[in-house]
This record gives sequence, C-alpha cells and structure tokens, in this order.
Amino acid sequence: MIFLEKDGTYINTDPSNHYYEKVLKFKDAWDSGQQEFIIHTSGSTGTPKPVRFSREQLVASARLTASTFNLKNGDTAFCCLSVDYIAGMMMLVRAFETGMDMMIVEPGSNPFKGIEKHLYLLNANRGKNFFAFVPLQIQTLLGESELYLETLNSAKGIIIGGAAVNDSVLSQIQKVYAPVYATYGMTETLSHIAIKRLNGADMKDFFRVLEGVEIAKDERECLMIKSDANNRQWIVTNDLVEMIDERSFRLIGRIDNIINSGGVKIQLEKIEQAGEEIFRKINFSGRFFAYGVTDKTLGQKLILVVESKMPLSDGNELGLRFSEKLPKFEIPKEIFFVEKMIETPTGKIDKIKTVNVYVLPQIPNL
Repeated sequence: MIFLEKDGTYINTDPSNHYYEKVLKFKDAWDSGQQEFIIHTSGSTGTPKPVRFSREQLVASARLTASTFNLKNGDTAFCCLSVDYIAGMMMLVRAFETGMDMMIVEPGSNPFKGIEKHLYLLNANRGKNFFAFVPLQIQTLLGESELYLETLNSAKGIIIGGAAVNDSVLSQIQKVYAPVYATYGMTETLSHIAIKRLNGADMKDFFRVLEGVEIAKDERECLMIKSDANNRQWIVTNDLVEMIDERSFRLIGRIDNIINSGGVKIQLEKIEQAGEEIFRKINFSGRFFAYGVTDKTLGQKLILVVESKMPLSDGNELGLRFSEKLPKFEIPKEIFFVEKMIETPTGKIDKIKTVNVYVLPQIPNL
C-alpha cells in the first residue's frame, strides 16, 4: 500500500512492489510538468490501442469529477484500479489537482485484503473518502465482511465503472448508505462523463451527463459525446441509447453486440438481462455473458458462457427458464461453464479470449 499525502510525502509499505514503482513514476512525471500522456484502451471491446492526451485534457476531466462529487483538500481518494489505464490514472490526477490525500493498493478482486490494519485511516476520515471500483470489487467487498461495509459507508461518494452492474450486485449495494453511482465513460472520454445513482431515494435507471458535457445520437441511434476534456470535439461511440432528455440517456447496449442468427437480429444485452433474472431465482451471483459463435446453419449461434466450477443445473432446465422469458429465436442454443473467465488488465471479462480458449474447443466441426 502507498499512502500519498497532499504535500507529496508518502508511506510505501512494500517498496519492492513493481506496481507501486509505476505509481511513483507517474507522480514524478506529473510533478515535473509533463505535458503529454499516452494511455492505452483496455481492449474489452477490441484490440487495445494507444490514445494521446494533453495535460490540459486530464486536468479538465479531473476538475469535472471534483466539481460533481465536491472533492476537495482534506478528502482521501482510494485507488484500487490500474494506473496503467484511464480509470486508475485519473484517480491519481484528481488527487493531485484537488489536494486530496490518496491510499493506493495494487488492483485485485478484494482491494481491502491485506490492508485491514490500515483501514482505520479511512474510517477516521468519515464523510471525506472517495472510492472507485469495478463491479467485481464491490461485489467481493460486500460479500466478505461487515467490517468492509463500515469502511464503504465512510465515503462521500463511491463510483463503479468498467462494466455493467448486474441485478445481484445492485441488490448488495442497497446495504450501503453512502451514495453509490454507476459511471459511463471510456478511455477516449478520459473516464466518466455521466453517472446514475444506484442506491437511496435518488436511485435512477438512467445516466445523467456531468455539467458541461453535451450528448446527441447519430444516424445509428448511437451516443455522441462532446466535452472540454475532448477539446469540444464530438466522440462517436458504438453504444445504442434511448435519450430521456438533452442531458440524460438510458443505455441499451453496443451496436456491435448484435448478432444475426438465422436472419434474426439479437441484442446480446437483452439476453443477459433475462439471464440475470433467471440466475437470481436460483441464487447464482456469478459472472456470465451472451455471445455469438460461427455456425454453419445459422450463420451465428447464440450461446451463454457462465463462470462456475460446476454446471448450475441440467442444461434443459435452464433452457426452459429462458423460454419463459424470451422468444424462441433468442434462447441460447448452448450453455458453457468455465471455471474462470479470462480478464483484461483492467479486470473486465475478455470475452473473445474466454470463448477462444474455453468454448470453441468444445464445439465439434466448427
């Protein structure tokens, strides 16, 4: 763990850890006044690529977040996201620009594991902590210890990004009374540009953009974004949305997550939403995703990939449950169980690699 104070002094509990060396290297670059930074995309929706940003753009994004969540001198940011990518890097920049102290741990599914004796630093700062997690991390924390809940409730704000928050995780989040938000953003937008409240009386089912961010739809019904962090240039996404008003939208799914199976277009997020309801009823809270694999007859065949050491039940029983929720053409043709999903460096499921390594070898005559 590194505890980095606003005056630049720090305590490093593991000086030989290479990850913490990277954190301090970025701090040195920032302190030196470096004007340009290259950040790689995570690779969850395609091949990772480098994106070049100016210091001014990173500062604009950090100030937008600080304004939204009232981050200021005397607060503490908790960073458990990789600083090799935009989410973790922007946590550092927000702390540098606002005068927040910062607690930094190496990314993992349980970010509090191994630092329990240091959590008093956060608990004593109640109402002044700012946490950022991916869904798997918040799910792990809420499932493992009530002591972790105490620390989570010390937050002035908790943001969750990197992947969708499923119904199981959403249900767990209701135990937290500190405000929890899902974020929408990507590397190209320098982290989040929109948020939605996930708990409390202000809970929402749609995203609202941050102050100064403009949104629109293109001819495909996909979201377009303009903000100061992107020099007021339109960024065109592949995310299909329903516009609520000029500042709010509901996310439908990715346009490249539509497969064509026997001439029928299937939105994979719709299948996953049905899966969440089904798995919740059988008390399964693990990860899964819908996918289309090549098929000689259908062109693309709809399958479901579930992270579980053992099959959850008879495949026909699960198929019957899906038939109660979906039209017959949208029922997964096969369900595959894998012990552990392959992940990107940012903790997202690498669907392509997971399917190539674990699923395709099980499909004969592909």
